[in-house]
Amino acid sequence: MNYLVVGAGNASRPVARLLNHLGHNVIVTDLKEITEFKIEFQRSLIQMEKEGVVLDLGNKNPNLDGIEAVYMPPTLPDSAPIAKLIKESDVDVLSNEEFSRIVNDLIPVDIIGITGTMGKTTTTFITTSLFKQAGYNVWSCSSLVNNLVSEAIIDGIVNGKANDCDIAIFELPHGTIGLLNKLNVKIGLLTNIAEDHLSEFGGSLELYQQRKLILESMSETFIANHSCFDIINPQRNDALYYALDEDVDFKGTVGDESLTIEYKDGKFTTPFYMMSYFFENSVAASAAALTYGVNESDIIDALTVFKGLPAHMEDVGDYNGRKVILDSAFLYDGMKITLDYFKDDSVVLFLDHFDTLSVRDKAEVGQLVSNYDIKTVIASGFNEVTQEVEMEAANELLDAISNPKINKVAVENIEIAACETFKYSEPGDIILHMGPLIAYDRLTTVEKIMKGLDEGSKKYD
Repeated sequence: MNYLVVGAGNASRPVARLLNHLGHNVIVTDLKEITEFKIEFQRSLIQMEKEGVVLDLGNKNPNLDGIEAVYMPPTLPDSAPIAKLIKESDVDVLSNEEFSRIVNDLIPVDIIGITGTMGKTTTTFITTSLFKQAGYNVWSCSSLVNNLVSEAIIDGIVNGKANDCDIAIFELPHGTIGLLNKLNVKIGLLTNIAEDHLSEFGGSLELYQQRKLILESMSETFIANHSCFDIINPQRNDALYYALDEDVDFKGTVGDESLTIEYKDGKFTTPFYMMSYFFENSVAASAAALTYGVNESDIIDALTVFKGLPAHMEDVGDYNGRKVILDSAFLYDGMKITLDYFKDDSVVLFLDHFDTLSVRDKAEVGQLVSNYDIKTVIASGFNEVTQEVEMEAANELLDAISNPKINKVAVENIEIAACETFKYSEPGDIILHMGPLIAYDRLTTVEKIMKGLDEGSKKYD
């Protein structure tokens, strides 16, 4: 079949790639030239072109000559000329639901799907570790593999991973859920729902919640953080719940370098050497594994040797007597958990620009930081998404810090911020990074941070 895929954005690219893989003739049309896309998107488009997709980019007036079916992303305005042309034609329109069913039919194994505002990447990683320890050949897709998980899933299908595994464990951000909204999920897991990404939902928390709850409707068994009980229970009274120190289906209790989990069929304690939010996310992962049938002994073995994951409370080493921790926390609750963990330490904090695909409340970040006696806060004004210096964002955050004990510094980018931490710290201090850009473009951001740390450790030795 001859397909026209409208747009080369986040929804359209995976659709076009899979349709081409299935033997259809696919044209991708977009108003923008390829050079107007971010580098990582350019790479995806070039790979698709090598595989046979025709790129019709920079075309202001696409037509439907020879086209039998089209895919339109949900972000395409009804007023767009191509949208009007499609509406007036008799071509078939492929919906997200239909595309999702196509994807589902190409995944022959059970799926564990994990979503939430915070913790879904960590929980996906830990769940994967538990199943691998139990001997499963796991196909795992998360933002650690690709910031756009839908592309990672399609890449796995194209490259045969879907047919070479025992189980699929998917992180499912709200964008991926919107595209793949008809998967058959064996176990769905919700880590939490907090106010974020609301700009993508017209400012509506309710619409954001509804998107996340699509996972519940797709799931045979559904597990949720107990904090979501009031949201989940009206939809599903057979849901299972997990939490720390709550009377729930899977209860976690933190000990001294240990984690105890109690559930209907038993109780066990595992050595555990991680910090902060890893405890609760490990309870979530264990709940999914136990529900599926993984043995307690395999969970204990996996959690005993668990070393964390990149840029999530990651200890990247000792620099001139300072321990450096990189953390991708950027929402209020996640940042509070991290800051609470280090509340008794002497901390120099450096922060990313907090606006990525969503505009966030920088003043709220500053107000939160004010509750801690941090030595110095260094805020970067460089927006990695727009590639522009926006010092007003850094200053908005710093201006909201009312704690007079905190020294406040605004700099142009995260590399300078990392470098300057040594100017304001001394041996024995903790240098702590927090912010969303590690999550948005982890490899690039970490590279810049590490370069800055290396320069600062030499400059201020």
